[in-house]
Amino acid sequence: MQGIEIVGLGPGSSENLTLEALEILENAEALYLRTESHPTVDFLKAKGIAFQSFDYIYDSKEDFSQVYSEIANTLVTKALEGERVTYAVPGHPLMGETSVHMVIKAAKEENIPVKIIKGGSFLTSLLPLIMIEPFEGISIIDGSDIDIKKVNPNIGTIIVQIYNTRIASNVKLALTELYPDEHRVLLVKAAGVVGEEYMEWLPLYEIDRVDWLEPLTSLYVPPLDENIKREGCKWPLDPLVEIMESLRGENGCPWDKEQTHKTLRPYAIEEAYEVAEAIDSGSIEELQEELGDLLLQVVFHAQIGRENKTFDVNSIVQTIVEKMIRRHPHVFGDVKIDTASGVLVNWEKIKKKEKGTKDRESILDGIPKDMPALSAAYKMQDKAARVGFDWDDIEGPLKKVFEEAEELKDVVQGTYDKERIEEEFGDLLFAIVNVGRFLEVQPELALRGTLNKFYNRFRQIEEEAKRRRIRLQDMTLTEMDEIWEKAKKK
Repeated sequence: MQGIEIVGLGPGSSENLTLEALEILENAEALYLRTESHPTVDFLKAKGIAFQSFDYIYDSKEDFSQVYSEIANTLVTKALEGERVTYAVPGHPLMGETSVHMVIKAAKEENIPVKIIKGGSFLTSLLPLIMIEPFEGISIIDGSDIDIKKVNPNIGTIIVQIYNTRIASNVKLALTELYPDEHRVLLVKAAGVVGEEYMEWLPLYEIDRVDWLEPLTSLYVPPLDENIKREGCKWPLDPLVEIMESLRGENGCPWDKEQTHKTLRPYAIEEAYEVAEAIDSGSIEELQEELGDLLLQVVFHAQIGRENKTFDVNSIVQTIVEKMIRRHPHVFGDVKIDTASGVLVNWEKIKKKEKGTKDRESILDGIPKDMPALSAAYKMQDKAARVGFDWDDIEGPLKKVFEEAEELKDVVQGTYDKERIEEEFGDLLFAIVNVGRFLEVQPELALRGTLNKFYNRFRQIEEEAKRRRIRLQDMTLTEMDEIWEKAKKK
């Protein structure tokens, strides 16, 4: 089995070919071009270099993802058949070339070695034209298969391969979800190609109305001006983000400006509990308010991340969106799963694949250390059950509860050993949690419900003592029990 060499043809004319790339092209046994629509191709023909082009696939497929997938499958098949495959693409192979990433992925699955031969990137010609500093942040996206979730309006975006009006129209429709129609963008044709280079600043809504689009056309989308009013754009968090930015700003709140990720840690936990309490209360108004408070914590951390140039609210949203799509292949992909239990099993497989096994030696790892013990016990039992370590039915865990209760009783009635008592008491709690798991009852919520019930009934005793004008300490246990039972019936 031979490998696959992927060669970059550079941004334009043949002068941009590297010596290594030229040598490999001249000595290729089987040379394939993604497209002949590149200035260097005439040079290859003049040199007598034989090649095959994949241009024919573009006319036979409905979208570019299918085109690139067939290219990848074809190249991998040729390599498996023993060919030494050379695949040439415009620019640098790893810059805006979706087909290359598909080839690399497909080759890896078949254990086919891949070698990347760099080519001059279109960026070296494009960046001087748009006059930006890439270290300030820039993303590069393939326009032929644009994914709006990958666009961050807080940094500059370069969209490559704006082949034609149809692609430009798709790109425009996607970008108008984030940017105003009038947002000024730069359309660049054949950057760095002498005699063919052309660029024009124009409103976003006009990019599919020009008549000079061709395969070497790119689009530069500047970051949004924070003062622009983005009416109709899908950024409902903007008002809250702006408030937090003001609170952390020069004339903001002294307390807010002092906070760090670490100092805010307890507030996130506290707000999460208050959301749970609001859910238990049944009050929609209260739940809405508490969810807002929890969201504020997210935006607070996002603002700190933005100041540290590590992340912001948009990258948070983008990350979770990508994660949810990856972990729901039965919704967004072609995986077939019909049961909730099957979804959970597949979720764990995907999660393990994402995170790898480097930091987790056990399937039980990954449970937050600060999680309440009852919830942690439930989570640990659930993880073990997903790999088959579980009772056949509810009878097993119920029997275990009685066994642990007897063991606790024996220790209490025998030689009084505080450590043994604590151990057996923990075992009993763990067994009770297991029963709750079988009954699909969250132990933390169940206990919290009992706490609320106890609180309300004990308040009845306090109110009755107050009505009688006596101290609680002066009431007999019998009197308290009578009031308790009345409250219970009520």
